[in-house]
Order: sequence, then structure tokens, then C-alpha cells
Amino acid sequence: MSHSEPARIAARRIRSAILTALVVVGATTFSLPTALDETDGAVPEGVRVFDDDIPAVANLDPGLLRALRQAAMDAAKDGIEIVVNSGWRSREYQKQLIRDAVAKYGSEKEAARWVAAPDTSSHVSGDAVDIGPSRATAWLSKHGARYRLCQIYRNEPWHYELRRQALDDGCPPKYPDPRHDRRMQQ
Repeated sequence: MSHSEPARIAARRIRSAILTALVVVGATTFSLPTALDETDGAVPEGVRVFDDDIPAVANLDPGLLRALRQAAMDAAKDGIEIVVNSGWRSREYQKQLIRDAVAKYGSEKEAARWVAAPDTSSHVSGDAVDIGPSRATAWLSKHGARYRLCQIYRNEPWHYELRRQALDDGCPPKYPDPRHDRRMQQ
């Protein structure tokens, strides 16, 4: 055994101990995100407003769902199919959307233009639906008030909520984005 071999063994043991400590600290400090699925409100491609087996649809407010289904039936007469891109979401799913938006837009302030907190999100309460494709959003933008379905934000033409007064008064003016909606300030 050479004089340098004990030093190499000691160095390996130190590196191994440091690596083990980093793994232990990392495991206790950071948790991997859990996979979100349909039970959290994730929507597979092509979901329709009549897909009751999808929680994002089934957990919508009953009044919103009735209005949306009536609109979808009438839109179909005009050759327009309304697809649900997002509906009800779990709090965990909403938190993940916020994290993703912060990563994409660089700050919580910018992310708030697109994603609400779980405590204020109308998706978490089942009071909002995001629809597509663009032909459907254009159709609903034109005809939505007769179903009490209103676009709420100018920057989100796909986002609709039920506004009971829309039948008599039309849809209210749109907020520029969610940051201007008083409900998001709670």
C-alpha cells in the first residue's frame, strides 16, 4: 500500500458522506410533484360538455353545466362543436398551474395575468369553463348572453362563467385580465 492510498480512501469516504448528506437533505427539502390526472381536473383531448365521467365536467356548477350544454346543442345546429379544454380543477392542480405560470412568465405578478390562486379561482369552485376551438369561442362570444355564459377576461377568450343577469342585461364589461377582477383580490 502506498502512502497516498489511505488519503485517496479517506477522500472517497468524505465525498461519499457529502453525497449521502446532500441526497438526504434534498429528499427532505424538496418533494417531487405528484402526477396530476383526471381526478384533479386534467382534461384529456376532445372532452365534450356531455362527458359526465370526466371530473372537470362533472364537478362544474350545475347551472353552468346546464347552460353550457344548451349552448353546445344550439351551436351544433350551426356546425360548431364546443370542446371543454378545462373546467373544474382541484386545489393541487391550480397550485401546479401557478408554479408553471411563474416559471413561464418569470414572476408571480405576470403569472397572475393568466392563473388565479386556488382560493380565488373560479375553476376550483367549478364556476368556470375554458372552451375551444376558436370557432366555438367566437360562436359563444356572439351568442353566450342568451345562455347567461359570458367571457370574463379580454385576454382569455376561452374562459366563460355563468352570469345570471346576462339574460336581461347582456354580459358585463370584460376585465382586461384576472388581476383586475375584484374576486381575485380576496
